[in-house]
Amino acid sequence: MSSEVTDQLNELALPEHPNHPSDERILRRRLLQVLLAPPASEAITYEEFLEWADEDTLAEWVNGKIVMTSPASNEHQDILSFIAAILRIFTEIHSLGVIRTAPFQMKMENGREPDLLFIANNNLSRLKSTYLDGPADLVVEIISPESVGRDRGEKFTEYEAGGVLEYWLIDPQRRWAEFYQLRGGRYHLIFAGQEGEYHSQMLPGFWLRAEWLWEQPMPKVLDVLRALKVIA
Repeated sequence: MSSEVTDQLNELALPEHPNHPSDERILRRRLLQVLLAPPASEAITYEEFLEWADEDTLAEWVNGKIVMTSPASNEHQDILSFIAAILRIFTEIHSLGVIRTAPFQMKMENGREPDLLFIANNNLSRLKSTYLDGPADLVVEIISPESVGRDRGEKFTEYEAGGVLEYWLIDPQRRWAEFYQLRGGRYHLIFAGQEGEYHSQMLPGFWLRAEWLWEQPMPKVLDVLRALKVIA
C-alpha cells in the first residue's frame, strides 16, 4: 500500500481505545480500503494492486481490476484451520514444501487468493515476499454461497490452464468434496463424495477422509495425525 494511502488510513482509522474493540477497527480499516480503492472501471497493474493491498485485504486482481471478496464464515474457518493444521505438520515432518493460507496471493493469469496453497520444495523459487509467482502444486478452495461460481468456474479454468497440479473443492453447504488432478493439461476428477478416502498425488502418503470435514465437533488434529502415522 502506498505511503499516501497509509497516511489516510491512519488518519481516519479508529484510535486505540478500550471502547473500540479490535474487530471494529479492522472493519473500519477494510471499509476505508474500499473507499480509497481505484474506481472499478480503472485498470491497474498487479504491482499497483500489491502496493494498494495489505495483509488484511480480502481482494483479488482479476483482468486488471480489484475484486473484493467476503469474510469467511465460522464453518469455513473451522474447515480451513483443520486442513491447514494437518497439512502443515505433515509437510514439515516429511520435508515436502510449505503451506500458505489466505490472505496470500497466487499470480498467474490473474492474482487470486486461494484458501490454501501448497508449494513443493522444487518450486520454492516461485515464492516471493507477498505472493506466489506462478502456480501452486496444490490449491484448496472452500466454497461459500458467494464464491461457488468463481471456485467452480473462473478459478477452475484458470488453475487448470495455469498448471496447478491438484485442486480440492470443499463445499460445506452440500457436505461434498471434490478432488481433481491435472493430467494431460486437463483436470480429472479422482474422488468426490460426502465420505470416503482421497489419496493425494502431490503429498505422497497423505490421505483424507471426506467425512472428517463435516463432523461436529471436528476430529482432533492429533487423532488424525496418528491415523496418518505421522505421530505415534
